Amino acid sequence: MIAVIADDITGAAEMGGIAFRLGLHVSLSMQPDCAGSDADVFVIASDTRSMSEADAAAESARIASVLKANPAVSRIFKKTDSALRGHVVAELESLIKTAGYTDALYIPANPSKGRTIRDGIYYIGDTPLHLTDFSFDPEFPATFSALAERFPDAAARGVRYADAVTAADIRAAVASASRSTLLAGAADLFTEFLRQNLPARENSQPKPDITLSDTLIICGSTQSKAIDCGIHVSYMPTPLYDGEATIDSWLDEIAPTYASTHRLILSMRDRHRTGREAAVYLRETIAETVSRLVDLHRPQELIIEGGATAYAILSRLGWNSFGITNEIAPGVIRMQAPSGTRITMKPGSYPWGNLF
Repeated sequence: MIAVIADDITGAAEMGGIAFRLGLHVSLSMQPDCAGSDADVFVIASDTRSMSEADAAAESARIASVLKANPAVSRIFKKTDSALRGHVVAELESLIKTAGYTDALYIPANPSKGRTIRDGIYYIGDTPLHLTDFSFDPEFPATFSALAERFPDAAARGVRYADAVTAADIRAAVASASRSTLLAGAADLFTEFLRQNLPARENSQPKPDITLSDTLIICGSTQSKAIDCGIHVSYMPTPLYDGEATIDSWLDEIAPTYASTHRLILSMRDRHRTGREAAVYLRETIAETVSRLVDLHRPQELIIEGGATAYAILSRLGWNSFGITNEIAPGVIRMQAPSGTRITMKPGSYPWGNLF
């Protein structure tokens, strides 16, 4: 069994979707001790990107300890954000020490999506990362495009990285890595890792039977784009966004509409707050709002954009383990919760594919 540790839940879902697409038996959980013995790939959705660096390193060590004690786990892959966000080096150093690796090879590039590393500089298309919308991220704003500047202590802590401009670069990196090297990175690296280590076959997927007649959609990312699907959109009021009002004021406005129509989109249009404290406040506010709406009516479909937001919502609802049912598009994954609700998630910067 290959175990995947992701630093947010949409990244975990993306990895689960890739394994599902390749015809592998995959399970996904927010708890590392819930691995099914018959799974080819077990994906753990942690929330370490939203923690402090010290807490993220400690949580990574805890997860690695659980996996190391599981005789079914043969390899570990570390899923990281494809735009350099998170406590990458601290988490990888912790995993190296706890899981018994000698070093880590970190390749966050996704050439298939136009995200490349060339001469140590990270590009989205032809644009250096720090000149993109990722510079507005509330917790990890992209102030650097050079990996050496973003992670100046990487080499000293056992983490090396490599250029990746083409799919051939990714294939070569996986093929040359020894089993004592922990591979870490994004979707393209993981896909090639699976192809070289497990007997995979492309899995034909039926068109998902998504109904928007009973749907709660959450746009909880600074990368969110407007969704035009005929459903009423309610934006978090600026006083609530600024912490000057209560959730009740927003619920008084939106609960009657949702209770009667069972269709609603929640989003944020303000972007002026940054920093970890603001980010935690905003996702917890969204999570509490969603929980109270679900108490009014549990939707057939819950669609969430943004990894930290999704983790906060599902944790608040108490939904911890999921079965993958569809990979709608790269990174756009549909799962079923124990409650029966179908959950579709994606990172904020990814397109929705043909979902809408």
